[in-house]
Amino acid sequence: VQLQASGGGLVQAGGSLRLSCAASGSIFSNLAMYWYRQAPGRQRELVAAISTGGSTNYADSVKGRFTISRDNAKNTVYLQMNSLNPEDTAVYYCNAEVVRVGIKYDYWGQGTQVTVSS
Repeated sequence: VQLQASGGGLVQAGGSLRLSCAASGSIFSNLAMYWYRQAPGRQRELVAAISTGGSTNYADSVKGRFTISRDNAKNTVYLQMNSLNPEDTAVYYCNAEVVRVGIKYDYWGQGTQVTVSS
């Protein structure tokens, strides 16, 4: 599975960005998809998740501000980020997880930088 993330950039506090992650090499509808982020000097953390059935989960720090969605026809997962603040500054990574013959595999995209200025 190959993942290509895009959509990062520099935005002022209070602004919005939408990240995209295009997947190839597998049946996208079989993939559970995740967005993680890693800020300098900090561990990578899970931001949002969406199951194959469309159920979503969010980190407490982004609930009400971020929305994860998927378009199976476009093999793409999105992360809409609103009301951004400087603490959201990080490299954002998309992750795909699939189970084949009882074994879980996961794949990572290359990351996209999000910088929020105060």
